[in-house]
Amino acid sequence: MKLGPGLLVAAAFIGPGTITTASVAGANFGFALLWALVFSVLATILLQSLAARLGVVTGLDLAQALRAHIETPVFRWLAAFLVISAIGIGSAAYEAGNLSGASLGLQGLFPSASAQLWTPLIAIISAALLYSGKYKLIEGALIFLVLLMSLVFLATLVIASPDLSAMFAGFKPSFPEGSLTTVLALIGTTIVPYNLFLHSGVVARASQDEQDKQQAIRSSNWDTGLSIGLGGLITLAIVSTASVAFFGQGNSQLSAANLASQLTPLLGDSAHYFFALGLFAAGLTSAITAPLAGAYAVCGMLGLQGDTNSPRFKQVALVILVFGAVVASLGLDPVAVIIFAQATNALLLPIICIYLLWLMNQNKVMGRFKNSLLINVLAMPLLILIITLSGYKLLTLI
Repeated sequence: MKLGPGLLVAAAFIGPGTITTASVAGANFGFALLWALVFSVLATILLQSLAARLGVVTGLDLAQALRAHIETPVFRWLAAFLVISAIGIGSAAYEAGNLSGASLGLQGLFPSASAQLWTPLIAIISAALLYSGKYKLIEGALIFLVLLMSLVFLATLVIASPDLSAMFAGFKPSFPEGSLTTVLALIGTTIVPYNLFLHSGVVARASQDEQDKQQAIRSSNWDTGLSIGLGGLITLAIVSTASVAFFGQGNSQLSAANLASQLTPLLGDSAHYFFALGLFAAGLTSAITAPLAGAYAVCGMLGLQGDTNSPRFKQVALVILVFGAVVASLGLDPVAVIIFAQATNALLLPIICIYLLWLMNQNKVMGRFKNSLLINVLAMPLLILIITLSGYKLLTLI
C-alpha cells in the first residue's frame, strides 16, 4: 500500500475553512454536530474512492473523462462551463481564504513582524513549489504539513480533556436551532468538489505504469480511507477543543485573528503559538492544493495537458494563486469569507457528484470496474441528501 494521493486530499480539505468552521460549530453547538462530521467523512471516503478508481482504470482525471465521454457537443460545452466556473474560479476564491488563514497563522507566530509581508511570502512559497513541477517535492511538503497539523490539533484535544460521554452523544443526529448553515458548512468543508478532480488527476498520473488494476484500486482504497479518516480526526479534535473552550460561555463570536488567543485560558500561555502553527500549516497546504485542483479541472476540460510539468498547467495554477493573493490582500474579514465559501461549496457539490456517478456507471468508461449495485445503493441516498440540503440552502438565499 502506498500512502500519498489520499494525504493530498486531506491536506486540501484541512484548511483555514475547516479550522474556522469546526471551531464555530464547537463554540455554538458543543458536540451536537459531530454526527454531521462523521457523515461528511464517510461520504468523502466514498466519493474520493470513486474518483480515484476512475483515475486508476481510465488513466484520466475527472475533467478529462468528462470531456472524452460526453458525446453531445452542447452538453460537453455545458459541462466545461460548469466545471471551469465551479472548480477553476471556485479554487481561486478558496485560495484567498487559504492565503488569509496562513497569513493569520504567521501573524500569531511572529506578532512583531509586519502583517503585510505574510500573504506575498506565502504566495511566493506556494508558487515556487507549483512552478517547480516536481510532484514528489510537492507531495513530500504536503505530507509533512499534514503530519504537523495532526500533532498540533490532536495535542490540543488531549490537553483540552473533553467529556467523552458528551462527545459520543454528539454522534446522534440532531439539528439544534440555527444549526443548518453550520451543518452545510461542515459538509462543504469536508466534501470538497475540487478534491475529486485533484484526487483523480494525481492517481491517474501515478497509475500509468500500474499493470494490476485491481491491486492498484485496493491500495488506493486503503490510502483514501486512512488519509481522509485522519483528516476527519483532526477536524473532530478542533470541534471538541472549541466546544470545551467556548460552548455555553457566551463567547461564540470567533474570528480567525483571535481564535488562538482565546484558547489561552484552556491550553496555557503557549496556546497562541501552538494553534497559530496549525493554522499556518493548514493554510499553506490548501494554498498549494487549490491551484493544483483548479489546474487539473481547467486543463482537463479544455483538452490541455494535465501534468504538473506542463507549461499550461503551471500557468493555470499560477493564475489561480495570483488571483487568491490579490483578493487576500484586500483586507476582507477572513472568517466571513471562509464560512460563506464553504456554504456555497455545498451548493455546487450535487452537480459534480452527478457527473461522477454517471461516469462510474458507464460500461464503456469503466468496463468490469464500473460501480457495483452495493456502491450505487450507498451513493444514491448520499446524493439525495446532498441535493436536499443544497436545495434548502438555495431557497433560504433567494
